[in-house]
Amino acid sequence: MTKLTIVANIIAKADKAELVKTELEKLIDITRAEEGCLQYDLHQDNENRAHFLFYENWESRELWQAHMNAQHLKDYMAATEGAVDSFVVNEMTIIG
Repeated sequence: MTKLTIVANIIAKADKAELVKTELEKLIDITRAEEGCLQYDLHQDNENRAHFLFYENWESRELWQAHMNAQHLKDYMAATEGAVDSFVVNEMTIIG
C-alpha cells in the first residue's frame, strides 16, 4: 500500500480569512483521529494571511477519500461557502 501525501492550498477572500481559519482549525483534531491519517498540519502564509495550506499524509487513497466524504468536511464546506477564492488539492507520492 502506497502512502498518499496531500497538499491542499486554500485561498480565502481577504475579508473572510479569519472565518476560514476558524473553520479550518475545527478540522484538525477530528481529522487526526480518523483511520489512516498519519499527518494533518495546517499552515498560514506569513505574508498573505488569507492563504492556508494543509500538508497531509494518509495510509492510502481510499482512507483519504473516506475523509473527504466525512461529515466534518461537509460542515466546513457549508460554513465557508462564498468565503474561499481558490481551493487546489494535489495528490502526491514521495519519491525520495
